[in-house]
Amino acid sequence: MNAIPQALSACSPAASSSVQPAAAARKWTVAEIEALFALPFMDLVWRAQQVHREHFDANEIQRSTLLSVKTGGCSEDCGYCSQSARNKTELEREKLLPVADVVAAARAAKAKGASRFCMGAAWRGPKDKDLEPVLEMIREVKALGMQTCVTLGMLKDGQAEQLADAGLDYYNHNLDTAAEFYANVITTHSQQDRIDTIGEVRKAGINVCSGGIIGMGESRRNRAALIAQLANLSPAPESVPINNLVAIPGTPMAGVKGVDNFEFVRTIAAARITMPTSFVRLSAGREAMSDELQALCFLAGANSMFYGDKLLTTGNPDVSRDEALFEKLGLRPI
Repeated sequence: MNAIPQALSACSPAASSSVQPAAAARKWTVAEIEALFALPFMDLVWRAQQVHREHFDANEIQRSTLLSVKTGGCSEDCGYCSQSARNKTELEREKLLPVADVVAAARAAKAKGASRFCMGAAWRGPKDKDLEPVLEMIREVKALGMQTCVTLGMLKDGQAEQLADAGLDYYNHNLDTAAEFYANVITTHSQQDRIDTIGEVRKAGINVCSGGIIGMGESRRNRAALIAQLANLSPAPESVPINNLVAIPGTPMAGVKGVDNFEFVRTIAAARITMPTSFVRLSAGREAMSDELQALCFLAGANSMFYGDKLLTTGNPDVSRDEALFEKLGLRPI
């Protein structure tokens, strides 16, 4: 019964005197995070909002834009993904975009208010010849005054250092789900493979963006275990995207029934409490969310979002809807 007060005390200002190590100051157990999930909904959201206000302006949201720079044909078998060559979706393969096209998209995103530009490529991992144009994309987008993020799959020795030398700010590599549930979603690589890449990114001095997908048939304990894995990374990821499964026809997850809205908000709140200094991003699945559900997510501690009409291959609320929501809630972009 003492798990909750102890957990919350670790999120106090005194426990986080420096910028990032606060999230690594203690190890969270799955049982402690399950106890957070089990709190009455109002109590959980209130506590998450308290933690959020200790570290952030609760009325500011960081906005990122995501572009698929190489689409489809991926060799991996991720059960949720339309880009896997093994899944029978209607997605067409596309080659790596020209650098000029990527820079033009970044410039347009900045003009619409995005502060970070994220570039994703559907690879198991980049070949050295493929990495060169991506490095140029990073340099050119950085020159626009934007933060940069890429998601390229698993990295080989030396590639993280090349990305760092190009000026990369963030590398996205999601853990996706709990270790014990991972084989239900992906079999062509292990979660440890992903953790190893995160380690290489850390060693190169690049910020980590890592989160997961909710609603793939996992249990609440699995969700708690995922949050524990993320929070116990040393340090915790600077950016934590929480995705609500978009069940894409032709993928193994097409018929999976997702979690209810309150459970999704609980997951956001648990992420905020356990990773108090991280940006928690409301990520995929937002297009289907009502304004009221998004507002609850922001109240529970989400303070980042993907901004723009499309994610890698799935839809996203259009900019005008997001601007109207910001106006209703009195939110400001970072």
